[in-house]
Amino acid sequence: MAEAADFQGTSPSPARRLLRRTAAVLTTAPLLAGLLQLTAVPPAQAAGQTSARAASGSGTVSVSLDSLSPAVPTEDDTLTVSGTVTNNGRQTITDTHVDLRLGPELDTRSGIDDAARGGEYVAGADGSEIGDDHRQKLPELTPGVAEHFSVSVPVEDLDLGDAGVYQLGVALSGETDAQQWDQVLGFQRTFLPWQPGEADTTTRTTFLWPLISESYMTAQTDSDEKQTPVFRNDDLTKELSPGGRLEQLVSLGKDLDITWVIDPDLLASVDAMTESYEVQGEGDTTTPGRGQSVANRWLAELQDAVEGKEIVALPFGDTDLASLAHNGTSVTGSLSHLKEATEAAGETVETVLHVKPSTDFAWPVNGAVDPSIVKVATSAGADTVIARSDSLQETDALSYTPSAPRPIGGGTTALVADARLSTAFQGDLTSASAGTLAVQRFLAQSLTVNLQTDKQRSVVVAPQRMPSATQAHTMAQALATLQGSPWHESQSLTEAAASRPDPEANTKVPSASSYPASLRRKELPRTAFGQIATTQEKLDNFQVILSDKSRVVTPFGRAMNREMSASWRGHVVAARNFRDGVERYLDDLADQVSLIDKSETKLSGRSATIPVTVQNNLVQGVEHLVLRLTSTSPTRLEIGGEAYDEQPVSVSGGHSQSVKFTTSANANGRVTVIAQLFTEDGEAYGDPVTFDVKVTEFTATVMLVIGGGVLLLVLAGFRMYTQRKRAAARGAEGDVPEDGEQPGEDGERSDERDEPAEYADALTADGAPEESTGGLAGTDGPQNTRESSDGPQNPEGPNNRLNGKTGESLIRSGADEPEQPSDPTPDTAAENTDPSGTGERVDR
Repeated sequence: MAEAADFQGTSPSPARRLLRRTAAVLTTAPLLAGLLQLTAVPPAQAAGQTSARAASGSGTVSVSLDSLSPAVPTEDDTLTVSGTVTNNGRQTITDTHVDLRLGPELDTRSGIDDAARGGEYVAGADGSEIGDDHRQKLPELTPGVAEHFSVSVPVEDLDLGDAGVYQLGVALSGETDAQQWDQVLGFQRTFLPWQPGEADTTTRTTFLWPLISESYMTAQTDSDEKQTPVFRNDDLTKELSPGGRLEQLVSLGKDLDITWVIDPDLLASVDAMTESYEVQGEGDTTTPGRGQSVANRWLAELQDAVEGKEIVALPFGDTDLASLAHNGTSVTGSLSHLKEATEAAGETVETVLHVKPSTDFAWPVNGAVDPSIVKVATSAGADTVIARSDSLQETDALSYTPSAPRPIGGGTTALVADARLSTAFQGDLTSASAGTLAVQRFLAQSLTVNLQTDKQRSVVVAPQRMPSATQAHTMAQALATLQGSPWHESQSLTEAAASRPDPEANTKVPSASSYPASLRRKELPRTAFGQIATTQEKLDNFQVILSDKSRVVTPFGRAMNREMSASWRGHVVAARNFRDGVERYLDDLADQVSLIDKSETKLSGRSATIPVTVQNNLVQGVEHLVLRLTSTSPTRLEIGGEAYDEQPVSVSGGHSQSVKFTTSANANGRVTVIAQLFTEDGEAYGDPVTFDVKVTEFTATVMLVIGGGVLLLVLAGFRMYTQRKRAAARGAEGDVPEDGEQPGEDGERSDERDEPAEYADALTADGAPEESTGGLAGTDGPQNTRESSDGPQNPEGPNNRLNGKTGESLIRSGADEPEQPSDPTPDTAAENTDPSGTGERVDR
């Protein structure tokens, strides 16, 4: 805000102006007298005082102001200031006492800032002691020792004038061995707001009470019917437990006139914790969460606290609008996530808290805006942007703080929160002294704003998004005091947006170059939005095959909203790990639907079917899938009469399905075949499976040869059967020739008339059998050579002659050869009746 806005401006009446001028003159007179006295001090004495101040100074003792009550006193009150003093020096302090000192009235906001910065005690400028009877004496302070004090003074003894803010000092005075005179050795400034009676005008103040936390829920859920959620850790339980940050915000806010500003992601997370949930452990392990009881209690308390109060719902996950505007709009689909987050916000709050929230407000980080941020913030339906006065600053045209609403064009209103009031509770407020000083400074700024003009104005206070428990306590203390003050009037955020804007207030949105570099460095990078877009593309490709899309689309959609959260600022590694985890889990789910690998397949003949198996390890069924089998060499192998064939696929959860494709071979050889799943819109799904098909085609001639061989096998088997049957019959008759039977010329039985017709047909014209390899057709058995009881005969002996054909012999009669003396006696013993070996020729 411009410095001009720090001055009080025109007073309500001329009498008041005259009174203040008189008070200024009276205040200045003692200061001038003091300066004249300083000129009379001898140089040596002045040098001694200077060296003494340098040796000790007002910083020798630290003064902690633990409480100031009442924070906004009235005429009949007694002001009590309590705290501790600690000797930080090396010398013991004697004649120690604590007193209060009323300083000048601070009628500008910048004057309050200057006084709050501290500094050593300045005699005269920091006021004089309020009577000796209001000091508290303390024992001597040895180095490092702290002493408690409590000083009280009736307000009427302060001689306060008109309404305004007065500086109030707490001084520790005493002596040391080096400086043996009474001097101020420790000093602490604070502020005393003074409003006697009713105020001429009131300031309508809206205080935002943020209920925002980090992102804890992941996209992962168990495969049970309830889809048990999985959390990154169980830290949210600590925040919800008694004394935790979120528990304190709810318990403190329920009794205050505030506007609740809630991130619906927090409500969804706590609501999920009311039942069973899991917490990520090391690796892929999870452990049961333990926050069910505190989550149920916290939600019940929140439902009671927000009853009858205004609730503003931020986009789900508290989208970082500045990061999206600066780095995300160039990535396709990023703005659609903001719209989805806004829609989910209203539904979530209404479901969990049973009240309808407002989604008309957008709140960039720290209220910093530029044209791109305003454009993005209003793209999802919000018509009011909560800015801050250190971003949308005032010019020198105004000498007061204007009302919060500013029409900035395009039907959009900027609600400009007051920067000084909004940042009053930042920093470390764990000590009681820090909290007390923050409260008094907040109240002082609020009263000064009200005293700037007679115009009634609307002021918005937008504190940090995630205040700590101690910061929340300080905020609640300050707001409770403000709401009991005579210059304050509460109003909701909607009422503030609808209030009349100041026509002289600045309505020009600052340029992009004015956006703070410190905030820009913490924004989500463009790569983050690129990864979110990749995850969304994978989700789109996955969800089209699911029979129950909501089990996947909802948790992953909300997870991507969390990836764009403003809570990731300053946590670069954690943000990247969260995004990686979401994408990795989605990949794992998509991989549960896949093709099973195949080894080489052999295809004999002109046509056959090739099975390809689709496996679904999800708990729900998949559908709308198409399996395509493609031949890389369709001239050799066709699938379904073409280069490829497609078949629809639907697989139940936890099952697999084999899909068969008809193929036809045109030539022998190896052909590579590719199986690939596709969605119905033609997008490839999953990895392809590649395997080889070895084609072996049989010609008609080869098939004829094989058929003839089979026929020969049948005939040979029949012949062997009849021979063995006849031999068995002879053995049963004792091998004795019947009457009338005569042996043949070679000693063989000449009963060829009994030969079966098949055997006769198999003989050649000269009575010899047809060509044979000595074994069954198609075998490599030994050639048939007849053996006598005296040993094997020579195949080229006098009784056998080869006719030049392999394995074939002609059996001649014994009368054709003259009998030699050396010839053995013909063996007329009974032939062996055992079955002949395979391929053996049986002589008859």
